[in-house]
Amino acid sequence: MRWTIVLLIAVISLFGKVDINSASIKELSTLKGIGETKAKAIVEYRKKHCFKSVDELTKVKGIGKATLGKNKSNLEAKSCKK
Repeated sequence: MRWTIVLLIAVISLFGKVDINSASIKELSTLKGIGETKAKAIVEYRKKHCFKSVDELTKVKGIGKATLGKNKSNLEAKSCKK
């Protein structure tokens, strides 16, 4: 499991950013300060609301400006797929 996460982080850093509108819980969990609980909260939030920008991530309970700041360069908010 640990190697899977390490590999996923490496792939993300090499090939692009994490799209908060489509990333899996596993992908979101690789971000700094985002564990499985917060990743699930992001997925639940986006079921009701489409992220129009990365900054809207702070609307998810438990995710503040500090967490966003640590990850902002690795995030993007592509169009929603509903």
